[in-house]
Amino acid sequence: MHEMALCEGVIEIVEEEAKRQKFSRVRAVCLEIGALSHVEPEAMRFCFDAVSRGTIAEQARFEVVGVPGAAWCMPCGKTVAVTQRFDPCPHCGSYQLQVTAGDGLRVKELEVE
Repeated sequence: MHEMALCEGVIEIVEEEAKRQKFSRVRAVCLEIGALSHVEPEAMRFCFDAVSRGTIAEQARFEVVGVPGAAWCMPCGKTVAVTQRFDPCPHCGSYQLQVTAGDGLRVKELEVE
């Protein structure tokens, strides 16, 4: 389950920001999770609860914002919505797509005290 390692990374980011911005408690963490990122939001929720114990993010509300997948089609030059990698272009049928959105994971917001 790579979500556990990802949550550990989120906690590291939160703790680094706490040192840098001098806050002592995190009330909420909002993550953007791309549809093409191969990250399971429910697994992230479960892992975050476990990983945040004993940290400044313990008991923090965990929110997920989904980011839809998008790609640029090389042959027809259109930006298209994709739900999974290796989908064909819905306009021309080509598989020559370059992903432009929805493949990432990032901390979008922190609510802190």
